[in-house]
Amino acid sequence: MVESVREQLLASHEESRRLASEHNLYSQRLHSLIEKRYLTEDEKLEEVRLKKLKLRVKDQMQMIEQEHGREAQVA
Repeated sequence: MVESVREQLLASHEESRRLASEHNLYSQRLHSLIEKRYLTEDEKLEEVRLKKLKLRVKDQMQMIEQEHGREAQVA
């Protein structure tokens, strides 16, 4: 059920697509940092910042999914 709501939103909801794209970019950058053996102080700060941004975007996507799910139940 959740997966189908997510797929519907990605197909029809511009904000969901934008947030998913942002989330993917943050994930890719985090992955590149995690692969490094050692991080500079700036990279450590960037890692923390990216984790927070990624979580914020995920929370926003979940809120949209919940709102969409409630609207679908009412309809």
